[in-house]
Amino acid sequence: MERRKLIGIGAGLAVLPAWWTLRQVANGAEGDWHTDTTPLEQAFPLLGRLTDAKWVSSRDNDRGVPSPELVLSGLARLAPGKLAELTTAHAFVSEGPADDFNSWFEKPLKGEGPDHPQWIRSHELDRDGSRYTTKLWFDRRSDIVRFWALNPYG
Repeated sequence: MERRKLIGIGAGLAVLPAWWTLRQVANGAEGDWHTDTTPLEQAFPLLGRLTDAKWVSSRDNDRGVPSPELVLSGLARLAPGKLAELTTAHAFVSEGPADDFNSWFEKPLKGEGPDHPQWIRSHELDRDGSRYTTKLWFDRRSDIVRFWALNPYG
């Protein structure tokens, strides 16, 4: 009887990592990112209503010493017509992001985004200050905005 218990416990311990991995894949079909648009709409009110968000925060899975700084990075879809409205009101240049989500907390987003994007950027819409920075890139074809913001709430 003791041998059966040990075998059962051993089998359970062997199956547990596989079950956990499958559960992470099933639940993480969206990835390890946030999909809630409310924090983004608060951080970037000029962009209006957003959908299809995939974003991460530097405070996700915090790996050590807490930092007072917050970075948000990700992608979201603009409402129909919003990019046309922005391009009419602001000067844009063809310019894409310098990297593909290379920071440690951005790894879940690596490879995400539109296929063959035609990024444009308006330096008028970016914010650059000593305590906060916002960079926005827009894909002309998909109405996707890619964002990177340090302390976006001010």
